[in-house]
Amino acid sequence: MDLNIYKNLERNVEGIFVNVHPIQRGGVLTPEARKALLEFGDGYSVCDYCFESRVDLVQKPPVRNLVQDIVEFLNMDDVRFTAGCRHAKWAAMHMACEPGDSIVVDSLAHYTSYLAAEANRLKVFEVPHSGYPDFTIDPQRYAAKFEEVEKKTGSLPTMAVLTHVDYRYGNVADAAGVGKICKEYGVPFLLNTAYSSGIMPVDGKRLGVDFLCGSGHKSWAASAPIGILATTYEWSQQIFDKSSIRGEWSGRGFTKKEVALFGCSPVFGAPLVTLMASFPSVVERVKHWDEEVEKARYLARQLERIEGFHLMGVRPTQHTLMNFETLPLHEVAEDHKKRGYFLYHELKKRKIMGLHPGMSKNFKINTYGLSQPQVEYVARAFIDIAEENNIPIEEE
Repeated sequence: MDLNIYKNLERNVEGIFVNVHPIQRGGVLTPEARKALLEFGDGYSVCDYCFESRVDLVQKPPVRNLVQDIVEFLNMDDVRFTAGCRHAKWAAMHMACEPGDSIVVDSLAHYTSYLAAEANRLKVFEVPHSGYPDFTIDPQRYAAKFEEVEKKTGSLPTMAVLTHVDYRYGNVADAAGVGKICKEYGVPFLLNTAYSSGIMPVDGKRLGVDFLCGSGHKSWAASAPIGILATTYEWSQQIFDKSSIRGEWSGRGFTKKEVALFGCSPVFGAPLVTLMASFPSVVERVKHWDEEVEKARYLARQLERIEGFHLMGVRPTQHTLMNFETLPLHEVAEDHKKRGYFLYHELKKRKIMGLHPGMSKNFKINTYGLSQPQVEYVARAFIDIAEENNIPIEEE
């Protein structure tokens, strides 16, 4: 056993590399969160002044205030913190559905939406996307799928799930359109905002949402793992139902504990406090979403100057997470000694990181939070790599 390998752990990313990782950009900690991380890094540090048996009710640090402020920020009625967005989805399904029920999901849903359904023993029906190259979700297909489910099972689905921004192409789905259809059919609506709330404006009630799930570490500048589950007054009591179990010998009960959150959300230290410390910056930054999208569009325009580079998904992009098809790089990789890893190494040489190692036929990239000079630097790096490998570049 060599314990020395655990000493002096370093990441050496911020300040050295331009990080374009598709998952990480919205979760980069603010300076305030980094300070809070050190202060509250010890285990259950938020629980020093817990008098009411639940982390969402703690007043020092001001978690209770944060709950109410996030309710207002998302325009919902009640909020809890969870062990990630996937836990939030599981919790909503667990409390709103019964085993054997059917739910409808978009076909671009994250795998955790499927696993949350599987863990709750639900039947999953998919809304197809439009296919290559746009991969869009038509809200009207939810109506058709609801009717298909009713025909096959004898009843409407007990939940509809939509991925607000999908993790593969960065398409921003028409959540309001799906919400309207869900209301018409009386089907509860869960919106997965892992790549939207916290970086772009999201108004739950305007979108017709019953359950809104978010990711603190993907989009709210918080350390992992932490999620957000927001709901309406109509669902709050059911979703956040209290424990009623009692020990048959001891008579012990836990009447303040909420069942779907395992009694108390397991975010008692760094995740919750970093979310809290970053929250003022998050509230401010969503006001500048259009500027972030414009930087992404700039990068897309520059990369598409390279022959054979093609932005997949909706065009022009409506999000900072993008997926590019890059067949010329794949052709280079076929004969390169590093094979598909050559692109990763070429970018690393230029102090750019975040692309998945081994990808050359296509790759995902995220510009959120980068400065304009950083975006221009990334664009220039790709153009240089193309030029070095004799891939034609279109003049500006």
